[in-house]
Amino acid sequence: MPGENPETSPLKYKRVLLKLSGEALMGPGQFGIDIPTVEQFARAIANARTAGAEICLVIGGGNIFRGMAGAAKGMERAQADSMGMLATVMNALAMQSVLESQGVPTRVQSAIAMDQICEPYIRRRAQRHMEKGRVVIFAAGIGNPFFTTDTGAALRAIEMNCDALLKGTQVDGVYTADPKLDKNAMRYDEIAYQELLVKDLRVMDSSAVSLMRDNNIPIVVFSLKEEGSLLNVLHGRGTSTTISNKGGVAK
Repeated sequence: MPGENPETSPLKYKRVLLKLSGEALMGPGQFGIDIPTVEQFARAIANARTAGAEICLVIGGGNIFRGMAGAAKGMERAQADSMGMLATVMNALAMQSVLESQGVPTRVQSAIAMDQICEPYIRRRAQRHMEKGRVVIFAAGIGNPFFTTDTGAALRAIEMNCDALLKGTQVDGVYTADPKLDKNAMRYDEIAYQELLVKDLRVMDSSAVSLMRDNNIPIVVFSLKEEGSLLNVLHGRGTSTTISNKGGVAK
């Protein structure tokens, strides 16, 4: 994503939801928010917007607090998930601040009402923001425990009538196995939703994948580390994996 240049050629995906993990915001650190890393992501988003894309975001909260981890240590799951949702609001506000410092008008909408710091989630208002060229960041998941930010991202992508859900990860697509652990793992250029679920490849949780399948919205998995990756995905090029109703063969 860093170092991308705006382009004016036609986009394959014009309106997209970009899903980032909270861990991506840590950069080289072990916890919290690394501002230089957020600035790199913000520049990539700004360039994508200049190229004509309409962008909304969902950012996880794992760099601050992960509900599942809290529950595993004995916390009540619903309470732990609520803390995780608050962590996503903190990340959303950080991203908004950096985007606006780079001249990108941005709105944060939270599924949990906190009017003093961000807007409540209102679907038609969010759509209008995007039509006006604003970046919208959806925070606090769907406002309920027991649902991941992947599921929240899938739901918002459907509600915003997105052309695709883009999932930025640490690897350049979906592999037959973890490429960090298995040197023989092969990458898919394309894979069907159902095959992904049957093989339990765990790129996104099963609820999110099922929502995308039922609404026929592709998921594009790509690497955040590759320079120009976001623009490449929007233009339908570069290295990535597309999850859709079409099948594919690992290479």
